[in-house]
Amino acid sequence: MNELWNIIVAVILGLVEGLTEFAPVSSTGHMIIVDDLLLKSKEIFRPEVANTFKVVIQLGSILAVVILFKDRFLNILGLKKEINGVRKKGHRLSLVQIIIGLLPAGILGVLFEDYIDEHLFTIHTVVYALIVGAILMIVADFVQRRRKNAAIDTVDKITNTQAFLIGLFQCIALWPGFSRSGSTISGGVLLGLSHRTAADFTFIMAVPIMAGASFISLLKNWQYITMDTMPFFIAGFISAFVFAIISIRFFLKLIDKIKLLPFAIYRIVLAVIIILVFL
Repeated sequence: MNELWNIIVAVILGLVEGLTEFAPVSSTGHMIIVDDLLLKSKEIFRPEVANTFKVVIQLGSILAVVILFKDRFLNILGLKKEINGVRKKGHRLSLVQIIIGLLPAGILGVLFEDYIDEHLFTIHTVVYALIVGAILMIVADFVQRRRKNAAIDTVDKITNTQAFLIGLFQCIALWPGFSRSGSTISGGVLLGLSHRTAADFTFIMAVPIMAGASFISLLKNWQYITMDTMPFFIAGFISAFVFAIISIRFFLKLIDKIKLLPFAIYRIVLAVIIILVFL
């Protein structure tokens, strides 16, 4: 019975990770509610095992992005000339632009990793991040509605400067609860990208930085992946992968239609729930 419950916990946590990691709603905020309030995985497993598990399920979400954007990644690497049947000629999104976008958050993440882990992973800071992030998303939608020029409708038109500035917005996501997608999509929209284009660039840019951070963390905690914990990790990984596929496809179909406002409202509601339950 305990083994079955462990698998159920893994699947639920994988579901939460998959549905929220790439939506602009903060996977951290949801993990606080679902894990700490309902499932308490750290009471089932040692904290080190529970933390390693969260790294494993994040890799499941990353794999979903790689699968969904495989043609784009192959094109960036020069291994494929066509995306969805369209031959990419002239300017196209390059590996250099992705690196430019990654540099700001990558540098700050390394410099302030210990400070972030010690001081920003609290319920209070997550609540503040949810609310401030919601305000940024509302502002981005407002600016986009008042803009007279047509929005940039493909990542192939993103300039090096825009890639760098979006990377600066990604730095805000080092604040747990702010949401990587929320910060970078909002930044992209403020810089003249369509919501869909900003989302595409966000997902593409997220893969190397999230994969790198996850693999480093996994190497540090490899000893906690044992035969006893393996079923738990596998169930969570598969769950996160499947639900991330569903979430990303659904999100990309809707984002240009519904914009960021509904997600901003949802974030505020989530912040209120956390305040009422935890504070």
